[in-house]
Amino acid sequence: MKHEDYFDNFLTNTVNLTRFRLETLEGQAQSVYNALKADTDLSARIVKMIPQGSWAHETIINPVNGTEVDADFLVQMKEEPDWAGDPQQYINAVYRVLHNHPKYGGMPHGRKCRCVYVNYANATHVDVVPYVLLSDGSKVIINRDDNVFENTDPEGFTTWMKEKDRTAKRNLRKVIRLMKYLRDHKGSFNRVRSILLTTLLGEQVQSYKTLLDAGYYSDLPTTLLHVVTDLNDYLQAHPYKPTVADPSGSGVTFDHRWTQETYSNFRTRLNVIAADLNDAYHETDTDRSVEKWQALFGDKFQPPKCASGGKFGEEETGGAAGGTSTGRTGRAG
Repeated sequence: MKHEDYFDNFLTNTVNLTRFRLETLEGQAQSVYNALKADTDLSARIVKMIPQGSWAHETIINPVNGTEVDADFLVQMKEEPDWAGDPQQYINAVYRVLHNHPKYGGMPHGRKCRCVYVNYANATHVDVVPYVLLSDGSKVIINRDDNVFENTDPEGFTTWMKEKDRTAKRNLRKVIRLMKYLRDHKGSFNRVRSILLTTLLGEQVQSYKTLLDAGYYSDLPTTLLHVVTDLNDYLQAHPYKPTVADPSGSGVTFDHRWTQETYSNFRTRLNVIAADLNDAYHETDTDRSVEKWQALFGDKFQPPKCASGGKFGEEETGGAAGGTSTGRTGRAG
């Protein structure tokens, strides 16, 4: 049985990041960007801010206790010909501004391979990734460790994600959140990066399937069952780690994001999860079906206690993990 009301309640009260925390995170990211734009030297080099990752894809979830939640954004910068042979200067320029800033300089901050980060006391952090559109048309970020440019197309990935979500009747983003919950809160398949999970699940969504079955993505539990089953079929046909290409067409792959061991564990665990989903979905006894869903998602998979004025994650209300207004931060919605 589907128990759609249980899923709505579970997403609203357990899985999704609260509206307050999301708006706080958005405000922090916007403030960091404003600090970069306010710098007299760096401002002339900045083109725009581009949210990316779970924030932009609307797949951010409540973190496990003690772990951080983050907002990643690209800061598009103008190409500097003098830095062509020393790309790390883009990251260093961003770092210098934040390091010397009266607020952020006193907060935990630093440089990683591809970004500059700022940590907040409320278990959140902001990652700033310099991004450049080169004169030859290449879209690149910077690998500071190797001091080289790396091809990317984050806006293309977000466009791909939104198209897949529309095909799945706005259920794909919720499926990804549920699968992240199983990964993070249930420990079902550790070390599978979000970019891999999003890509693999999204690739299963195909419009031709709705021609064969108009209800293939009709609601969340049905979409969850079909997308996970389809992914499981794909994984079981590939005992060895397959290539996972960036669906934006950047020409890069995400293969380096996991090992054969991580892949094999994911493949094994997804086979069990797919069977459990199928069992719970097709169980005709109400109580038994609820028990089977709870065995998968935990005791917090419960019916709503009372009606509320708008659910977390719904576009109509501008819900937290769903489509929010882009007026505040330019967040893709």
